[in-house]
Amino acid sequence: MNLHELVSKVLVDAQASFWGFLPELTLCATIVLMLLVRMLGGRRADVFWVALLGTALALWHTNPWLHLIGRGGIPALERHELFTGMLVYDPFTVFMRSILIGFAFLFIVFTKLSGIPDRDDSPDIYSLVLGAILGMCLMASANHLLMIFMAVEMASVPSYVLAGLLKGKRVSSEAALKYSIYGAGTAGVMLYGISLIAGMFNTVHLPTLAVRMAESFPTMSSSQCMVLALAGLMLIVGLAFKLSAVPFHFWCPDVFEGATAEVDAFLSVASKAAALALLVRIAVGFGALPANVAPAGQPAETPVALVAAAENPVPHATMENLRANREFIGKLIALLSAITCTFGNLAAYTQTNVKRLLAYSTIAHAGYMMMPVSALMVMMNYDTTAAQGAVSALAVYIAVYVFMNLTAFAIVAFLRNALRSEQIADYAGLVRSCPVMVVCFAMTLFGLVGVPPLSGFIGKFAIFAALVDGYQLSVTAGHAEPYLIALLIVGGLNTVISLFYYLRIVKVMTFEEPPKDRLPFGFSAISLQGAFVCLLTAPTALLIFNWNILNEWAAAAARYLLA
Repeated sequence: MNLHELVSKVLVDAQASFWGFLPELTLCATIVLMLLVRMLGGRRADVFWVALLGTALALWHTNPWLHLIGRGGIPALERHELFTGMLVYDPFTVFMRSILIGFAFLFIVFTKLSGIPDRDDSPDIYSLVLGAILGMCLMASANHLLMIFMAVEMASVPSYVLAGLLKGKRVSSEAALKYSIYGAGTAGVMLYGISLIAGMFNTVHLPTLAVRMAESFPTMSSSQCMVLALAGLMLIVGLAFKLSAVPFHFWCPDVFEGATAEVDAFLSVASKAAALALLVRIAVGFGALPANVAPAGQPAETPVALVAAAENPVPHATMENLRANREFIGKLIALLSAITCTFGNLAAYTQTNVKRLLAYSTIAHAGYMMMPVSALMVMMNYDTTAAQGAVSALAVYIAVYVFMNLTAFAIVAFLRNALRSEQIADYAGLVRSCPVMVVCFAMTLFGLVGVPPLSGFIGKFAIFAALVDGYQLSVTAGHAEPYLIALLIVGGLNTVISLFYYLRIVKVMTFEEPPKDRLPFGFSAISLQGAFVCLLTAPTALLIFNWNILNEWAAAAARYLLA
């Protein structure tokens, strides 16, 4: 193939990929427009409406109501690879894009109501936020190890700057410095792991890489196996950092305490959702055998060159090696999730700062949300349809977690503006001065525990059910995986443990006497801030009455993930 043919092929593929990449392009255009407004309008230009309308347009282009379910005779979206296999466009991509861009829309409204950032800083901050969301969307659709690294860095670098948003405060600068140093270190480790994998298998395209790894296992020497294990661990380091999974969680509490509540909401929701989507992509990519994967020996990696598995059946030994891959990945993720949720819940007990407590809560929830991925790897060995249910459970949990954690940090931000404090002790007696806010905060905290009938119960029930389904499927197949039941027990015990430190906040707000030196203040529910909090709390309280739509969208998101 000469240069002219290669360029023509790339241009044709880019044109075909354009419509699948339209939400990301809209975000790029919004960022450019905000910077132009900043240049032409000066530092006092208010770009809030530009950011809000651009995000709304990107969400419209994502179009989940059509692509996930289909309507008007138009079928739901199937799986397509974009830009010569760098990205994948499927219902899971659509679902995660919708979560991330929808969160960005709510986040921009939240920052306007809380007053951070101010008009002077808003062009810079909103550009960083949408730039990070762009990287997170790429994380959710990455199909190539180099794209994974680029997407993680696109999401991480703006986050480092956002952590230091309060330029005049030492703790904020310290948070940004810690975050950037830890992030740079883990990025370097992850990139080195990717280079090792690329050097061993001569590919970084995930579906092709899965097959070549499985085919190479029988002939690999012990030294090659050691290098591969090291490369896999290095790749996991980058993922664990984004998830704030133990033992790569150490940045999270300090950064959350030093950054503003607004930035904490962004890091705890969007960053975790994108990291979980990437974890699913990598776990499936290293353990799945899609129908359009080319066997080893065929040089091309583009979708045009990939051949159907029916025409090129995979040898039995290769399939057994794929099964071993899945079992190892499942057990490793189970171990990380159990340690992460246990540490997060236990460490939250001693916290006196509400942001720091919610940071450890975020760590614990990252552990919960990794659990269905472990079940997914087990079920992929026996029934791909059942395995889709594990992905669907994770999607449900992510959706309800968005509203619960955003509500929690929104209340913390609004109370900070009123009380000038983020210490739990200063919340004493708040029920007397702002009862609606206390009720919403209590419902959110109980939702994070998973108390029925709140939406958090739906999410936790879904992931625990995925663990049970995975175990029952392995027993039926004659190869029981008892660690799934152990993981279920760990999750249940941690749910009970978490009740106590969440309940402590509710106790302080309702039963303790307010400080005598507190200046009189009130937080009316009849205000834009109060209406926003009530609006965010509504899904937590009311989703139980009609959660079938979310369940259908989550099931549709997983439909072609394992195809």
